[in-house]
Amino acid sequence: MLQLRSIIKPADNSGAKRLKLIHTYGGSKRRYAHLADKVLCVVDGSTPYGLVKDRQKVKAIIVRTRKEQRRSDGSYIRFDDNAAVIIDNNGLPVGSRVFGPIAREVKEKGYKKIASLAEEIY
Repeated sequence: MLQLRSIIKPADNSGAKRLKLIHTYGGSKRRYAHLADKVLCVVDGSTPYGLVKDRQKVKAIIVRTRKEQRRSDGSYIRFDDNAAVIIDNNGLPVGSRVFGPIAREVKEKGYKKIASLAEEIY
């Protein structure tokens, strides 16, 4: 569960070092973003030769959250950090690799390219 101004770790090799959440898509009154939600972020530091630049607005998909989320079978999923994958306007990842595990909800929501690049799906 992420809210406005949450700091997110990028889980790909797009060149961003930190992301700051500035908007959650899905309605004007929507407060929190959960797993597999699309958000708008600002790049807060980047590598010199990365695909994204510092202070650039980017869209991202939340792939890991520290706050647990309940699944339909009654189990809960929780990770050690908050992480997101930067996407382009077509919903495809900007980077060519995805680091760390991702939640199964990302694949179920339709982001199959992100799921195929991931090391592990939980």
